Amino acid sequence: MHRMPDGAEDRPVVSIIATVLDEGENIRPLCQEIAAVLAQLPRAEVIFVDDGSTDTTPAALDAVRRDGILPALRILTHDRACGKSAGLRTGIEAARGEWVILLDGDGQDDPADFMSMLDTCRTTAGRAPLVVGVRTRRQDTLSRRLASRFANRLRSRLLNDGCPDTGASLKAFRREDFLGLPQFEGLHRYLPSLMGRRGVPLVCVSVHHRNRLHGSSKYTNLNRAIVGIRDMLGVMWLNNRARIPKRVTER
Repeated sequence: MHRMPDGAEDRPVVSIIATVLDEGENIRPLCQEIAAVLAQLPRAEVIFVDDGSTDTTPAALDAVRRDGILPALRILTHDRACGKSAGLRTGIEAARGEWVILLDGDGQDDPADFMSMLDTCRTTAGRAPLVVGVRTRRQDTLSRRLASRFANRLRSRLLNDGCPDTGASLKAFRREDFLGLPQFEGLHRYLPSLMGRRGVPLVCVSVHHRNRLHGSSKYTNLNRAIVGIRDMLGVMWLNNRARIPKRVTER
């Protein structure tokens, strides 16, 4: 009889990860929505990475766990704000699931989309894909939608990554496929290009998109554009310099 490795039967299948910075008002309602869909998923863990918040975010996360909304919630805390990509790296390195689902902490992503995205990951033939949620009916201001449309078209033209909307936070993939990527702030916007260069296929699915529950975005259209162009040039350099074999054999 085949014996499972110690602890394997208790290990989560999927890790749900959000990086948050000063999202105190959004924590409880978002966690309530996550809790409501957990029964539909295989064994899952939920990880929130607090990226150096100075508002009520730490207390709100503690309360969600204490009050039994997400009693097993894992809370990881940065001593200072390091950025969303650094937060995701912290969460994914600590994750115990084979699969990872990412979402934003502002309530714009709908946890009801988790199951369909995970199903796509696990049932796609061949190598496991990166599944990206594409926001078909965006609940953003006109200026934000126009800026995003321009950025997506420019990125698609320069990187040829086949993804119409990499700005969407909702993504699912195998944990090990992420951990092999170089770390830099902004990484999360270029997963289709960086993973695709390493042979991970891309699958885009339509997902719900909603207004932010409370508060305002930490970014303006201008700073997104300036940082995005710099990052895009860096990704182009990384992809151009990467030399990755398609197959490795041992003799």
